[in-house]
Amino acid sequence: MRAKPLLGLLAWIVGITFFLPVAWMVLTAFHSEQDAATNPPSIAADLTLDGFREFFGATSGASPWPPLINSATASIVSTLLVLALSIPAAYALSIRPVRKWTDVLFFFLSTKMLPVVAGLLPIYLIAQQAGMLDNIWTLVILYTSMNLPIAVWMMRSFLAEVPIEILEAAAIDGAGLVTVLRRVIVPVAMPGIAATALICFIFSWNEMLFARVLTGVVAQTAPVFLTSFVTSQGLFLAKVCAAATVISLPVLAAGFAAQDKLVQGLSLGAVK
Repeated sequence: MRAKPLLGLLAWIVGITFFLPVAWMVLTAFHSEQDAATNPPSIAADLTLDGFREFFGATSGASPWPPLINSATASIVSTLLVLALSIPAAYALSIRPVRKWTDVLFFFLSTKMLPVVAGLLPIYLIAQQAGMLDNIWTLVILYTSMNLPIAVWMMRSFLAEVPIEILEAAAIDGAGLVTVLRRVIVPVAMPGIAATALICFIFSWNEMLFARVLTGVVAQTAPVFLTSFVTSQGLFLAKVCAAATVISLPVLAAGFAAQDKLVQGLSLGAVK
C-alpha cells in the first residue's frame, strides 16, 4: 500500500518531464527572436505573435497552406486506405483464421525490420522512373504500405475480442461477410479502429524522411516546410517553435477528439 503514493508521484514526475519540452516550445513561440535566443532563457519576456506572422508568410510571402494541405491529404487518405485493408486482413487472421496465419503475421512484422534508409534509394529510383517524384500520391502509397503492418497487428488484437456469439447470431440471420464487417465488426471494434486510425495518422503526419527526399515544391509536406526555417543565416528559434506549434495542432486536435475511443481501444482486451 505504501508503494502506491510513490508510484503516483513517479508517474507525475515522468509526465511532467515529457510535457516540459512541449510547454517550452509553445512559450518560446510567443517570444521575439531576441528573447528566445537569451541564455539562460527568459520566461517572463514580453509575448508577441511575430513568430506566427512569419510562419503564415506575413513578411516572407511563403504560404504554409499548401504543405499543410499536402500533409492532411497524405495522412487522411493513407489512413483510410490502411483501415480499408487492415480490417478484412485482421478478420481473416483472428475471427476466421486462414491456414498458417502465424506465418502471415510474422511476414507483416518482418516488413518493419528493414531500416527505412535502406529502402530509400530503390524507392527514389522507382518513383523517378515512374514520373512520380514530387507527387502527393507517392507519399499516400508509401504511408499506406508503412502503416499497414502495424494496423493489421493492432486490428487483429481488437477483433479477437469480439464475442463470437454476435457473429454466430448474424450468420443465423443470413448476414454475409460484407454485412458482418459493416454492421457488426466495425461498430463493436470502433474503439480499436479509432486507436489504430489515430496512430496511423500521427505516423503519416510526422513522417519527414521520404517527404524530404521524394518531394520538392508541389507535394511538400508540413514537416519539410518546417525545415525551411533553419537557414544558413542561423536558427530562428521563435519562428521554428511557432511553426512546430501550428503543425502539431492537427495531431493534438485529432487525439483530443478521439480520446475516449483511444482509451477504450488501447485498453481493449487488457482486462479479462
